[in-house]
Amino acid sequence: MADEELDDTNTAESLGRYLKSVRLGHKMTLRDVENATGKEVSNAYLSQLESGTIKKPSVHVLYALSTSLGVPYETLMERAGYIVPSGQKTEGQKHGKAATYSIDNLSSDEEKELLNYLNFIRSKRK
Repeated sequence: MADEELDDTNTAESLGRYLKSVRLGHKMTLRDVENATGKEVSNAYLSQLESGTIKKPSVHVLYALSTSLGVPYETLMERAGYIVPSGQKTEGQKHGKAATYSIDNLSSDEEKELLNYLNFIRSKRK
């Protein structure tokens, strides 16, 4: 497998894990998100995004998800592997919270484990 394919897979998995974590954090089902996007993103498509099957969703889909899930569009663009416009962050700029800073500096395995743990914690709230 080429390096580019590995990068695409890791990016798709990262986006998928992130989307699933946010969705579960809002206690939304796949169908809830479908309805929140005005059916612009079907529950089947979102499921494929979350599993990493779909590697490069359109910017339109990312925008619909960002507004319905209440997450920054730029975050989804970055996680999907699109280039974030320059000037968005300055070098050395700190994030508002330690958790948001550290998540950008995790290895793929660390991020996966952290999101699994977060999903576990959120499942206990039900």
